[in-house]
Amino acid sequence: MRTTTLFKNGRTQAVRLPKEFAFKGVTSVEIYKEGDAVILRPARKTWGSFIELLEQSKVPDDFMTDRDNEPPQERDAL
Repeated sequence: MRTTTLFKNGRTQAVRLPKEFAFKGVTSVEIYKEGDAVILRPARKTWGSFIELLEQSKVPDDFMTDRDNEPPQERDAL
């Protein structure tokens, strides 16, 4: 088991992760307590974040209003 240092960053406490524990390609993590342990894991995408993204998108009100609405095509089974 490895140990590492804690330090103050402004008014928050931070932990210095050793190189072998680095999160590669991850920009945010979820953090939670389990007993006396603090667990970090890559943040997972949520439906809430997807809905926020949709609400922030700038789609014109008339988007696809003139779209052809044809019935589905008959196709041979695979």
